[in-house]
Amino acid sequence: MKVNGKPTRSIWLADDGWAVEIIDQTKLPHAFEISRLETLDDAARAISDMLVRGAPLIGATAAYGLALAMRADPSTEHLERAGKILFATRPTAVNLRWALQDVGARLRALAPGERAAAAYARAAAICDEDVAINHAIGEHGLGLIRAVWDKAEKARTVNLLTHCNAGWLATVDWGTALSPIYLAHDAGIPVHVWVDETRPRNQGASLTAWELGQHGVPHTVIADNAGGHLMQHGKVDLCITGTDRTTARGDVCNKIGTYLKALAAHDNEVPFYVALPGPTIDWTIEDGVAEIPIEERDGRELSEVTGRTADGAIATVRITPEGSAAANFAFDVTPARLVTGLVTERGVCAASTEGLLSLYPERHNRPEVWAVVL
Repeated sequence: MKVNGKPTRSIWLADDGWAVEIIDQTKLPHAFEISRLETLDDAARAISDMLVRGAPLIGATAAYGLALAMRADPSTEHLERAGKILFATRPTAVNLRWALQDVGARLRALAPGERAAAAYARAAAICDEDVAINHAIGEHGLGLIRAVWDKAEKARTVNLLTHCNAGWLATVDWGTALSPIYLAHDAGIPVHVWVDETRPRNQGASLTAWELGQHGVPHTVIADNAGGHLMQHGKVDLCITGTDRTTARGDVCNKIGTYLKALAAHDNEVPFYVALPGPTIDWTIEDGVAEIPIEERDGRELSEVTGRTADGAIATVRITPEGSAAANFAFDVTPARLVTGLVTERGVCAASTEGLLSLYPERHNRPEVWAVVL
């Protein structure tokens, strides 16, 4: 995608060929700043403090984190330590575990002197694969948007609603839920996006709105609780969100508030789709509500808000009374029964075990438990 007209990814190697550079997403939309990662601890902090976020980008950053660790010390002991440190940064998004297991298994099979180069190569490949996967998701999701437009006889704008940020900032490029929207816009289909603010970190208001604005996609930021009202009045044609983890039976875990949007969509007969790359599917679990660990973050993300003041300064202010406790659950689980369909790089399927296996037949004989090597 582009920033001020310049093609940009969310993560890349610095000009020196070994350090990793990322967009510091905690500074958006008020400032576009690049952060340089030089160590394992830099990568871990970038993930835990949400300089990077979104399941695919977290996985890519973790892969580069292992590369930085191997550059400093390629021993097996340090490899194991690095894996544990990175794995502990965010408990919910499954791409983190997937990337660490993928890269870690490859490195264990090599002599220590070969590990750094191999880690960098695999991290770069994971990034390129993510871009291709997300573009394919966009192609499949484009068909859903085009169908709405065709049904309306191309006489009006297609209104879409999304939650949190599942655009290119959450991936290496293109995004998941936003990829079909970008392709529809580029194809000349008139689209408009209702952008949930997505409290408490406001990833919709600060990140999705910024992305869409950079690409020239018409959009309107709304309060998180406005979606149901819009659906009741026929102002939403289709909902599409991302997911940080999808179970083998099609339950989806996404940013807190997604479940409520799915309930409202179901009650108003608005299609509710979830876009996801294959690595986001956790084939080891069935019941998302019972089995997915839900991250609980610092309550200050809820009790404080950061923004630009009238004089142009960036300030953080408290919005709750002193002494009031704050419970900050970062994700919720939407049961498969509320999901109209899953949009993957291999096509669109029902949110069910049968639907997923129709696209990923190699998983028919999946192991009950992945080998946990961290």
